[in-house]
Amino acid sequence: MNLINLSVTQWVSAPPQKAFTRWMDAKAPGSFWHGGHRVILNPVVGGLFYVAVKHEGKIWPHFGRFLKLQRPRRAEYTWMSPATKGVESVVSVTFKARKKGTLITLRHSGVPDDKMGRQHKDGWTWILSMFAKQFAAKPSSKG
Repeated sequence: MNLINLSVTQWVSAPPQKAFTRWMDAKAPGSFWHGGHRVILNPVVGGLFYVAVKHEGKIWPHFGRFLKLQRPRRAEYTWMSPATKGVESVVSVTFKARKKGTLITLRHSGVPDDKMGRQHKDGWTWILSMFAKQFAAKPSSKG
């Protein structure tokens, strides 16, 4: 099976510490883990995760283990789902300070080079754009 590497970047209007903390929080709106049908998350090196996501009328299980957590610069974890066809791929998310925010780069390595594998790029692009919107939202002023 041929494997590919995917990469997506997104700027968010928050410092790296805040972006990293929210990315790793299952209770934070906008994080990948938030809103899953079922979520088990132990964000420590060697810790496991399981996220069941409802999509197109089906439940898609995602699971893996944390390889590196370098707060607030990097999170790296293995990734398996039906779309990886049993291949243990690796997701690496970096958080780099940029003017008035953070540039997030997500690299997904070792994804099957087929339609479902390549669709991970669309999924990660959507997830990162939703994540960025959480920081762009302005609190409403009541008064």
